[in-house]
Amino acid sequence: MIALPFLLGVLGMTAIVAGRYLGVSGMFAWLTARRGIVAGPADAGKRRIQIRREIGWSLVSAAIYALPAGLVAVAWREHGWTLIYDNPTTLGWLWLPFSIAIYLFAHDTWFYWTHRLMHRPWWFKRVHAVHHDSRPPTAWAAMAFHPYEALSGAFVFPVLVFLVPIHWAALMVVLLVATFFGVTNHMGWEIFPRRLVDGNFGRCMITASHHHLHHRHYRCNYGLYFRVWDRLCGTDRGYAGELLHELSGPEPVVAAGVASHLAGHRARA
Repeated sequence: MIALPFLLGVLGMTAIVAGRYLGVSGMFAWLTARRGIVAGPADAGKRRIQIRREIGWSLVSAAIYALPAGLVAVAWREHGWTLIYDNPTTLGWLWLPFSIAIYLFAHDTWFYWTHRLMHRPWWFKRVHAVHHDSRPPTAWAAMAFHPYEALSGAFVFPVLVFLVPIHWAALMVVLLVATFFGVTNHMGWEIFPRRLVDGNFGRCMITASHHHLHHRHYRCNYGLYFRVWDRLCGTDRGYAGELLHELSGPEPVVAAGVASHLAGHRARA
């Protein structure tokens, strides 16, 4: 009897995760083009091939993420086994933001240490190279992972809902934040104004400027939301300042990374 609800839950979650990815990544890809930014390889043909590859891997990852999510959905709705609750006053209003912070910090901690593991030679060659094949990445690369890497991150929130109480709306906020940072950190341009990135927000939070250096240098800036683990472990290399430049003029702007490559090519010519 559990098999059918679980199957339906997995199928439903696959549609939700894939739809969320396509919708959010598509929106920011459109915004990138709207601003005249060429994200990804400068060559249009290579860029199309890369984007197709990013979408393909991301949809595989969506199906993998849906497996434990479907189990959680059934455990919550059909059996009440999780610690997800409906009444926001059950644990008090202060618990709502506190639970969000716990989930994000736990996810960031898991991501940081597994990400560093993925950069060990054996893991990188066989698993994480799939993600770094996007050079430079686009908004479509947010979930472009090898299945093993997707599996390593798919169980974080499903495990947490059995350990830490959270209101369903707070959990939706957590998933929204995860999606937003996953996509915007790979766009090749900075969505936040310079005053925020240069201020306290940027000193604490990871944005595209920070994560861009990871895709350039590989062995630094491993975090997902917060810079705390990078700072504590000496792997923080700051941010790519060129992403903070204001975009102006009618000509398309080439995403940082491609721009530096083209500048070096012109200098050698």
